[in-house]
Amino acid sequence: MTVEDLRCLQRAELTLDPQRNLIWGSNGSGKTSLLEAIFLLGRGRSFRTRNSERLIRQGQPRLTVFGRTDGMPPQAVGVQVAKGGGTTARINGATAGSLTELSQSFPVQVVDPGVHKLVEEGGFRRRRWMDWAVFHVEQGFADLWVRYTRAVKQRNAALRSQPAQAAAWDPEVARLGELIAEARRGMLEQMQPAWRQAVVALSGLEVDLHYSRGWSQDVPLAQSLLDSRARDQARGLTHSGPHRADVLVRLNGRPAREILSRGQQKLVAIAMTLVQIQLLQERTATTPTLLLDDPAAELDGPHLLKFIEEVSQLKCQLVITSLQPESDLFGRPERVFHVEQGRVAPV
Repeated sequence: MTVEDLRCLQRAELTLDPQRNLIWGSNGSGKTSLLEAIFLLGRGRSFRTRNSERLIRQGQPRLTVFGRTDGMPPQAVGVQVAKGGGTTARINGATAGSLTELSQSFPVQVVDPGVHKLVEEGGFRRRRWMDWAVFHVEQGFADLWVRYTRAVKQRNAALRSQPAQAAAWDPEVARLGELIAEARRGMLEQMQPAWRQAVVALSGLEVDLHYSRGWSQDVPLAQSLLDSRARDQARGLTHSGPHRADVLVRLNGRPAREILSRGQQKLVAIAMTLVQIQLLQERTATTPTLLLDDPAAELDGPHLLKFIEEVSQLKCQLVITSLQPESDLFGRPERVFHVEQGRVAPV
């Protein structure tokens, strides 16, 4: 893996072990930036900011990350973020049609200090969480989502400039939207047994996950689009559809974010992350990569032990950051890297 001009990393090269990897260094040395680079290869974005241009090292026009996976077949993946030029990705030398293709080539998840936002914030993060699993479990979902997004954009453009033409897009939006909603619903249903086990094991709480598809459960999407057309025309936006879906996280029927502490939200969000990896392993031949940003600093003793136990049951590549070079929470790391002032060196 090669990283150039990402945050404080001018250039870094490292080869990760398929099992356990430890990246250690002091605060501000570049450990988390290295995790961002790995995450970028599988998602086309950071887990810390929505604005990818903020990742570019100060004074540089672009950043580049390149890596090779050991999957079957192996994949060569590259991502470039340029100031004013957006993000581009290449997979095996060909330009990716969309950044969602990266997820299929290199599945990666992260548990970081901001993981509680998956529970605490709005539906955007949970839709992204939901779709990451569906992309892998349901063949063709990525293409389905790209076509749906394109159709909604065309409908929105018509709503703003030629309202009478917007209805022409309703059949396509409705057809694709129903397929997306059904794929998501099926994935969440398959996840339920593992979810109940994981969330109780980690948090001791019986938290429920419910799928809200983005329009009324009582009517087809085509009818919902018709019913909301006046409001859509007034605002120039499509208000019904899976782009407004959510995963409702509830405890005793109430929104979890209203009654759980920050620490409890973090444990529930970690369970949501781990159960996705478990689902992928059960349904596909994929070996995901799990990034753990200084987990010892984020969890107290008893909950850390439960977390280690749950992670140890997964068969995935681990990349762990720590302030200490001797960290072996998840077993002795096969490879260790030291990061200091943006420079990365194997130990």
